[in-house]
Amino acid sequence: MTIPFTTYQNDLIKFFRSTDFSKAIVLTVSIVIPIIIFSNIGNLEIGISIAMGCLLSSPSDVPGSFKHKVYGILAAAFLGALSYFSAGYAAILVWTVIPMLFIMIFSISYLSIYGFRASLVTFAGLLAVVLSFANLSSGIEIWQKSILILAGGIWYLLISISWYFISPQRATEQLLAETMEITADYLRLRIKLLRSNQEDQQLQKELFQLQTDLNEHHETLRDILIRSRKISGSSGYERKRLLIFIDLVDMLELAMAHPIDYEKMRKSFKNDEETLNIFGDFTLKLADQLEKIGLAMHKHTALPENKVPENFKNLTQTLNRFRSRINIEEKREAMLLLRNLFDYQSKQVQKINNIDRILRNLESKKNIFFKEKEVQKFLTQQDYSIKILLTNLNFSSAIFRHSLRLALVVVVGYLIGDYFSVQNSYWILLTVVVIMRPNYGLTKQRTRNRIIGTLIGGAIAIGIVFLTQNAIVYAVLGILSLTLAFSLIQRNYTTAAIFITLSIIFIYALLQPEVLNVIQFRVIDTLIGAGLAALGNLILWPKWEFQDIHHVIASSIKANLEYLDEIDSYYHAKKELPLSYKLARKKAFIEMGNLSGAFQRMTQEPKSKQKELTVLYEIVGLNHTFLTASASLGTYIRTHPTTKASSDFEAYTKSISVKLHNCVNILEYKEIEEKPDDQVSEAGKSLHKKFDILAEERDTEIKAGKEKIDKEMRLRLQEAHLVTGQLEWLLDISLKLKDNVQKLS
Repeated sequence: MTIPFTTYQNDLIKFFRSTDFSKAIVLTVSIVIPIIIFSNIGNLEIGISIAMGCLLSSPSDVPGSFKHKVYGILAAAFLGALSYFSAGYAAILVWTVIPMLFIMIFSISYLSIYGFRASLVTFAGLLAVVLSFANLSSGIEIWQKSILILAGGIWYLLISISWYFISPQRATEQLLAETMEITADYLRLRIKLLRSNQEDQQLQKELFQLQTDLNEHHETLRDILIRSRKISGSSGYERKRLLIFIDLVDMLELAMAHPIDYEKMRKSFKNDEETLNIFGDFTLKLADQLEKIGLAMHKHTALPENKVPENFKNLTQTLNRFRSRINIEEKREAMLLLRNLFDYQSKQVQKINNIDRILRNLESKKNIFFKEKEVQKFLTQQDYSIKILLTNLNFSSAIFRHSLRLALVVVVGYLIGDYFSVQNSYWILLTVVVIMRPNYGLTKQRTRNRIIGTLIGGAIAIGIVFLTQNAIVYAVLGILSLTLAFSLIQRNYTTAAIFITLSIIFIYALLQPEVLNVIQFRVIDTLIGAGLAALGNLILWPKWEFQDIHHVIASSIKANLEYLDEIDSYYHAKKELPLSYKLARKKAFIEMGNLSGAFQRMTQEPKSKQKELTVLYEIVGLNHTFLTASASLGTYIRTHPTTKASSDFEAYTKSISVKLHNCVNILEYKEIEEKPDDQVSEAGKSLHKKFDILAEERDTEIKAGKEKIDKEMRLRLQEAHLVTGQLEWLLDISLKLKDNVQKLS
């Protein structure tokens, strides 16, 4: 399939307007200015040292609240300066180099136990230790250079803050736009699954990945929008973006809350696929509209025309035509399935219309009021206590293993470079530090990408060197490559590696006349470092996913169980939606994302370590389906008038809970609880009888000439059909989950 030119054009526009590109510009400016200024006054070494401080501090500048942004950059600047100071003086005595390298690399890397942003701060310390071996200059003392590195970090912070105040809303706008696009992809993928003639594992994996991506975007947006609201109050802009964010979270829940029983849908519409296709096409139109809104936010252009209301009218007519031409007694199952799908799509229409109205600055009827203590509970708070360090100081901790592994591989890399007198041997250490990650799959992927990128970058550099030996050309290309490398490093690591190689080669070409030698050593050192990183992750206390997958599955099942308990409680009370319900829902989504991520990482590991992969795929799929079925039940109960929860409902939820508890007990090697399911069998008959009575009552109305169904009767039929169907589905899933979990033990 040919990709339209406009797609490439839009992607290019989004790239140049992205925070990744603007951050790369900030970093390039902060690096180039001190180098130019101090080289012109004859103190190039000072400029290089300040530039190094900018480079070390920049990785911690990631999307999040303003406070976290400032603290992260400052922490990276201080750690970078301290690490360079310590490593520099420890390396003066030959016999202290190896102990210093091992202790510092392990200690700094181990600090990443405090979370993602901490891992970016520690990266500054690791780079500082490695760069202390670079010997790019020798005219200033180590302590002076350390102070200049700290000054460089503060200089970068000032430039970054200045850019932030020039465009304080850009990060929020980009994240909202990206969330819209991923949500649109999620909606499309669910329709693909509906139209697939058989279960497509690849589509399911893509669905898991999209949900993980959405969870990450939601978490970052919560941090930005809620914390900024706390600091600066509820401005008009922040309030509107928070409303949009809430609608996007609701859209994901709605999409998950309409789990499609694909087999039942295809069977019910076997002879009427055209109607089903119209409904599927409407979801695709909703996805297209959401994506267009996101693109308009990316490009900062006028919003697209909202055709959703008009398309929804056509969909309503399709539903009415289907109802008018069928025999309801024969096609009641199909009609209820279609009505449920229609209700789901009507709610998605409301969400997109809400977003459109907010962005057009039209009056919004939706008001939100937050209790500050409740709001804070939605934020993931990082624990920075010493206890975290102590409890993870053992081989069961993935970070402990990674830190120990990284320290040993860096020492081996140093010994290889020293023994063979490799020119710029610190490139080996730099490659190891950049590539190695706690899990094998990501390290393998980055190793492959780094090698490919380095080889391509080296080949391009050779071609340019043969074409010209102009220092100005090298300087311009070095700066451009540096900017593109930094802007692509989170998007496409292979391409980023190409530009990293080009920028390093051209910068060295300005300092050394033998450019081809620089290229040669760059490629060799990168290959050695990449090989050591991959080998180290393979043989040095690797943390394979199967070793911890039982715990991840148990956590996800527990979260689903808590969510189901909250739905059960709400069905009985039917008052204002409690905070505990929202928190349980969020936790269930996050734990499902963690399970999906663990499974994806396992698929990247060696075949010999992919133990019970088929069973695990089933468990991940069943857990995801359980979550979507629970969300469907909860959403229906929240958004529709319902009757009082019956004892039959209780019998089902208790049986489902017992089976989920047993799944957890099996995974945690505890005794399982066996209870007879006689009550469930009777409850099932009772629920079906209630539905049959309502159906007979409706059939009697039709025979009496009452073609149009009363709203109350329709809602009672829907409730009886959906609640019964979801309970039976949840029970069936819990049984299959238990069977598959037992296969793992």
